[in-house]
Amino acid sequence: MNSKAMFSKKLSIVLVAALSIAVVVIAVVNPQSSLISRIPFIKSPSINSISGLPGVDGPVLAVKIDDTRQAHPQIGLEDADIVYIEQVEGGLTRLAAIFSSKIPRHVGPVRSARISDIELLAQYGHVAFAYSGAQSKLRPEIESADLEDLGAQRQSPTIYTTDPNRIQPYAMVLRADLLMQLIKEKGLKIATSKSMGWSFGDAPAGGVDIDSVHISWPASSYDARWSQDEKRWLLDHSSEPDIAASGIHLGPVTLVIQLVSITDSIYGDKLGGVTPFSATVGEGRGYILRDGRAYEALWSRVDASSGTKWRTQSGEEISFAKGQIWVALTDKEPVFAKKGADARNQSSK
Repeated sequence: MNSKAMFSKKLSIVLVAALSIAVVVIAVVNPQSSLISRIPFIKSPSINSISGLPGVDGPVLAVKIDDTRQAHPQIGLEDADIVYIEQVEGGLTRLAAIFSSKIPRHVGPVRSARISDIELLAQYGHVAFAYSGAQSKLRPEIESADLEDLGAQRQSPTIYTTDPNRIQPYAMVLRADLLMQLIKEKGLKIATSKSMGWSFGDAPAGGVDIDSVHISWPASSYDARWSQDEKRWLLDHSSEPDIAASGIHLGPVTLVIQLVSITDSIYGDKLGGVTPFSATVGEGRGYILRDGRAYEALWSRVDASSGTKWRTQSGEEISFAKGQIWVALTDKEPVFAKKGADARNQSSK
């Protein structure tokens, strides 16, 4: 090989190496860069459509989880892509946790379904629905809904287990891994996670710099304070730190406060309590909390099968921060503690 050919070969090696390094840098700085997708031998990293984080779009599992004091610490919530806080009988709250990018081994404590779940979950498609049971009047509604009914009444105790260290009715723990294995073995067609109406990117201009927020229901409350170190909202439940069974302090990167209409339904519990219905189709107001700031927002969801979109009052789309999302469905205005403000200046806006 002559010197000229040798020089060309070395130059080619250097250029390929430089290009590879550049692609790696771009992938770290911006995993969704269009440059990467245009390079034929480089595959763009997979992104989960719900959280915006690197991961996969997998089958969607929705699990109903108790949210009373006796149910804490809860199991597996730190692995959810999104968690909804819903009002139930007596003004208490219950959670609907959505998993797709990661399915933990255990989730719980599992509790019963409510009428609000059907409309709420419809936007995700035909999801796997895990719950402890439902009142007899509601069961036909669940069976006819676009859900894969995988409630405890239909499954074995090896999948819906009992935690001997907890008391009933707060002791049912789902072996989520076994449930997903069953779904695969039976060939059940479960919806894969997809874009849900929101996108991920930089925060809009404006907003209010806040330290914390108080969100309430008639017999339950959450507080969230911004952690600059962890870059997320750390949650308190009923004035106590919301610590998962794993020891992780629960808290999302994006906290959504969705103001909804909450009305009495035709359903009720065995103690005579009336089941409330939280309407999540339509439009309304709310707040998006991210990066230590609160943004007044408007939400819209045109029908049950559509996702929920969020915009500023001037019509600009509000992007979410990449990471776990919690959505508080409430009809009460939150109370914000503005950064640097004293108690007299703390208000809902």
